[in-house]
Order: sequence, then structure tokens, then C-alpha cells
Amino acid sequence: MKFYFPDSQDQVSPTYDFLNEEYSPYRVRQRDDKYPHEVLEPRPYDGILVSKAIVDGSVKGAGKYTMPQRERLYRFGVSKFFRLPENITTMGDCGAFNYVNEEYPPYSVNEVLNFYEGCGFTSGISIDHVIFGYDPNVSDAAVDRSWVKRRQISLQYAEDFLSGVEQRGRNIEPVGAAQGWSPASYADSVARLQDFGYRRIALGGMIPLKTNDILDCLEVIDKIRLPETQLHLLGITRVGAIEEFAQYGVTSFDSTAPFRQAFMDDRNNYHTATDNFTAIRVPQVDGNPSLKRRVLSGAVSQPLIKSTEREALKRLRSYDAGLASLDDVIEVLSEYELLVDPTKKSRISAYRRTLETRPWKSCECTLCRKHGIEIVIFRGTERNKSRGFHNLAVFNGKIRGIVQSYTGEN
Repeated sequence: MKFYFPDSQDQVSPTYDFLNEEYSPYRVRQRDDKYPHEVLEPRPYDGILVSKAIVDGSVKGAGKYTMPQRERLYRFGVSKFFRLPENITTMGDCGAFNYVNEEYPPYSVNEVLNFYEGCGFTSGISIDHVIFGYDPNVSDAAVDRSWVKRRQISLQYAEDFLSGVEQRGRNIEPVGAAQGWSPASYADSVARLQDFGYRRIALGGMIPLKTNDILDCLEVIDKIRLPETQLHLLGITRVGAIEEFAQYGVTSFDSTAPFRQAFMDDRNNYHTATDNFTAIRVPQVDGNPSLKRRVLSGAVSQPLIKSTEREALKRLRSYDAGLASLDDVIEVLSEYELLVDPTKKSRISAYRRTLETRPWKSCECTLCRKHGIEIVIFRGTERNKSRGFHNLAVFNGKIRGIVQSYTGEN
């Protein structure tokens, strides 16, 4: 079972000064900033997935890459661009969510193959069109015609894509994209893809589905799946179902969820092998728009809130060093929370739990050992991304443990 991390050009600066909150004056981002696999032990993922829409842009506009980054990716190839070790594989896709509102995908097969081969990906997923709908009981006569059309488009592109790969000498492993709206339609898509010649198939459009719905689809797919056909789940993170997924032929999946939860989730920001914790929010007075508005409106005194901000950071670091009590830290965090936004529900009880447990103290990942309590402080991109990277390592460790425990796979 392999875990792929979808790239969005997320890096951290190893020389960032957390105490003074500033970058080195000599920092060059593309040279000095590091990807998760460069700063983390244990290994944070088995592969990376890069979307054409992220690199080249799509109908929604420019991608996440700057023009110099894009040029370097095409010039150096994906492995050299990301400075990947030999044990991390690569997969390309089209980024179907970026053109989900279009009638047809905006790319041709040749454009996608040029991207995959030009960047030197190990595997490439055929062009697909996401179906945002799921009804396991709908009859053929009642099914939404747009769903039928999108599945047909995906299958036609998959057939043309495989022909293009074969004509070019199979420089990449072709992965067929299957779309559907029910277990039966997904199974039919997989059967069609197998008939074309695919032996690795990515199941798309399943992100909104409940785990039981995914398992229902996999169960029906398994009845027609050839023994040598491997399945990839696009965008799916369901740790509790990994064993069952594997039993139905799933050998890989991708997700950004563990990373994004570090700064997008309201509570579960810092992960451990057995639990999740809330990061300690100490927003920057000078960098937080809502705080600036409160200061400018006169709702809060700037000298007061800045001094409280500094005191909160000071006590957190003192607590980490064993020089301040938990109650001292909670006192100033409560005061700062009220100054920041007195209308929001308090997180103080969650902060107390995080600080009492001190999960960063027992973590063996390189970032926690290096940064200590800074990694559980919700404040600025460097801390938040570092915490997200930590979550990736924890998540992959969970997957490895589950797979080894139940299947004997290393």
C-alpha cells in the first residue's frame, strides 16, 4: 500500500528563525527551502502526485507554479526538480477538479502525454471528467444524463490515452481513470478499462462518499477485477478502512488531508499515532487582518495586545523548558484569546489538554525534535507547514503499521 502526497509547492525554510520570526537574508527559496521528504525522518510518503493544472494552469487560471518553477520542472524532470530519493515514485494527473464545471476537459491526450513524458513521471493517469453525484439505486433510465456523458468522456479519453502511450513506446505506466455514480457504474468503468488493456486503475470522484459507499463500490468492482489489476484511490484518506481497501485490490491512494488539517481543521491540528491535538493559536498582531481591524477600530489597545502576544510566546517557551507552570500559560492564553476575538468559542480546554500531554516531547520525527513546542503553535506559515509535514510522517507511519500488522507487507 503506497501513500502519494499531491504537490502544491509546499516547502519549509530550514533556516527560519522562530524566535525572531524572520528568514535568513541569504535565503533563496528554490535552492534553500525543503520539501517534506528532505526534512523528515521517518519517511512522510511513498510517492508524490503532480497535477498538470497545478503546473500549467487550467480554465481557472494560472497554476501554483511560477514560470521559473515550471521551466525548471520541464528542464530537470520531476525527480531532480523535487530532489527525490530513489525510493519515492512519481505520478502525474490532470487535476480534474480544476475544470469540473466545463463541458469537456480542456486538455488533449497529446498535451497530457507531453507533460507526463516531458517531466519524466513514473506513472500517468488518463484524462477524466469528475461526476459529482452518487446514487447506488438509480435505474439506467433515471440516471442523470450529464453523469452518463462524463463517464463516456472519461472512458473515451482513457482509450485514446492508452493508445497514445503505446504509440510512444510506453515511457510511462498508464493508469486508467474510472468514474461512476454507483457500485455498478464504477465496476463497469473498471471492466471497460481492463478490456482496453489497463492493469492499474484510479478511482475518481469518491472524495464526497462515505467509507461504506466506497467499500460497496470496491466490493462490486472486485467481482470483475482481474487478479493483476491494481487500484488507486484518488483523494481518499480513510485510515480505519485501509485493511479492507487492500483486500479489494487497492494498492495506493493520495491525499493532502493530514497536511491541511494542521492549519485548516478547527481542532485536530497536531497528529500522533493514537490521538489528535489542537494547536495553540497565538496569531500575529502585525500579520492578522482581523486583529488589525480590531486595533484600528479602537476595540483593543495595540500596546496591550502586542505585550500579551509576546508574553504568551514567552510563557509557552518557558513551559517547554520546565520554567513555567501550566496555569501560568493558560492564564495568558485566555487573556490573549479574549483580546483577539471575544465572540468566538473558547479553545482553552483543548489547549490545556495539548499542553498537559506535551505530544511534541515524545515525537521522534526530525521536525519535532528540532522545533519543540514551536511546532504546536498555530502562527505563521513556517510553523503551520512544519506541523503539516509532521502530520504526513505520522500518517504514513500509521499506514505502514496497519499494512504490516494485517497483511505482513513491509
